[in-house]
Amino acid sequence: MKSDATPDLVLLDGEVLTADADFSAARALAITGGTITAVGGTDEIRALAGPRTQVVDLRGRTALPGINDSHLHGCAFGATRPPLALDVGFPAVRSIADIQESVKEAASRTPAGEWIRGNGWDPGYLSECGEGGRMPDRADLDAVAPAHPVYLQDFSGHLTWANSAALELAGVTRDTVAPEGGVIHADGAGNPTGLLAEGAQLLVQGLLPAYTREEIERAIRANVAVLHKEGITSYTEPGLGPGGKSLFAGAADQLTLDVYGDLARAGDLGARVSVLLLLTGMGGSAAEIAEGLASARIPDDVDPRLLRVIGVKLFADGTPPNKTAWMRDEYAGGGGFGCLCVHGATDALRTTELNEMIRLAHVAGHQLGVHVTGDRSLDAVVDALEAAQIQHPRDDPRHYVIHADLPGPQSLRKLAEHRFGANMNPAIKWTIVDMLAEMLGPERAAYQYPVRSALDAGIPVTASSDAPVTYPNWRQGIAAMMLRESKASGRVYGPEERVGLPDAVRAYTSNAAWQDFAEDWKGTLEPGRAADVTVLDGTITSLDPHDLPDVPVAMTVFDGGVVHSTEGL
Repeated sequence: MKSDATPDLVLLDGEVLTADADFSAARALAITGGTITAVGGTDEIRALAGPRTQVVDLRGRTALPGINDSHLHGCAFGATRPPLALDVGFPAVRSIADIQESVKEAASRTPAGEWIRGNGWDPGYLSECGEGGRMPDRADLDAVAPAHPVYLQDFSGHLTWANSAALELAGVTRDTVAPEGGVIHADGAGNPTGLLAEGAQLLVQGLLPAYTREEIERAIRANVAVLHKEGITSYTEPGLGPGGKSLFAGAADQLTLDVYGDLARAGDLGARVSVLLLLTGMGGSAAEIAEGLASARIPDDVDPRLLRVIGVKLFADGTPPNKTAWMRDEYAGGGGFGCLCVHGATDALRTTELNEMIRLAHVAGHQLGVHVTGDRSLDAVVDALEAAQIQHPRDDPRHYVIHADLPGPQSLRKLAEHRFGANMNPAIKWTIVDMLAEMLGPERAAYQYPVRSALDAGIPVTASSDAPVTYPNWRQGIAAMMLRESKASGRVYGPEERVGLPDAVRAYTSNAAWQDFAEDWKGTLEPGRAADVTVLDGTITSLDPHDLPDVPVAMTVFDGGVVHSTEGL
């Protein structure tokens, strides 16, 4: 596989995993003008080099297609990290006391009355919240920041922890009725504890000062800088637009999409970004979808290989940890069944509303990415996607279910039949599966994210970090798919759903390119493909998967240019 062009860059003597249909391996590759122009043996590729060719000896390191994190809230990831927000996630904090100390320090340098923001807390990794323990409470924050409204988003983006000052500003009392699809947690006396789930988060989030254009740009640039170090060259922003005004404290608003457009036009984005429009948030309605479709503001005059709006995102339900995923069987220990988080007073009305929301976006010609986690809600979503396609046939819409924690056999069959996809989050399972075993029971927790079953059914499976929910370490995601172990206990959950290295790599490369409608020009290391390459500081095929998460990325090539490299190269 050679080209007559003199390359700008050649990578020699490595393990070049092409991620093509045969998962073939080579030893070297050549890049010319932002395109891969040759793949083969070291001697034949070396012979192509000219006097101005940059030659890199990989010395056995693995080269992969540029990693495509197919569900990553890029701006939110940048905005929820210092200096724009406190880091209150594990391992930065390990207890409520640690969070109190962080908030106390922020209060000491923040004028009274101004907001303190933080992100990432996870009760599964707070010592006071362990087995038989308690949940965070507004009193914990009142003790260290009584003069500041405090807003702390949990790791999942589905639960907010606020103090009394924030609740007072939002007018949240024991008499406040939660918005549709939301939960206001209360203590035994009926008073709000400061925890607001799903749509109820909007009560506080709507009061946060809006990010400025400069802060949004800073967040995007900070995100891309981290992604370069992680070997990520493409990602999907899963929800930007008017429905994201409150999501991630406004980091998913229309302004973010506008700034992405500005960066792409200037050739200053540094990654390939696919965008799903978010026309309505949680608790949305068909009327809001119709209005949003008519008024959506999409960046124009941009290179579609750098920035492209490819679909619409919908929220169907919440998450299992918050007991807001819609389940067929009740949560262990009580807590109900959850429900769809769309407009409607009953399950039947909400299902009808969801069907119409999906139909409208489908008829408008968009790819649909639907956030859905519970087994009952997955059946409802897949039925709605199927009905839309049957009633209004389209050529290859490539709709997909986002997260898809617990798809049943019927849903797997229908997804495969219509060539719809499933976007799963293996590092989330690694992080929370022990907690899920308590909430769902061991059998459902073991089955969660059934990658093997989905692939065997013929479904294109993609894998993603959902950052800032988990850190965008794709090596951890691959290890989690291969091992299905718990971060906390090391216990194995669902070994029958393990996959091998080729399938795990494809979920972050060629399958992710398929989700982007871009499989003909990126996602594999083949001549003619975009020159996006990730080099690991190790030989991936000989590594114990347990060691993979800690292997550094030695080099990242984006569009033919080296955007990250270590001293070893």
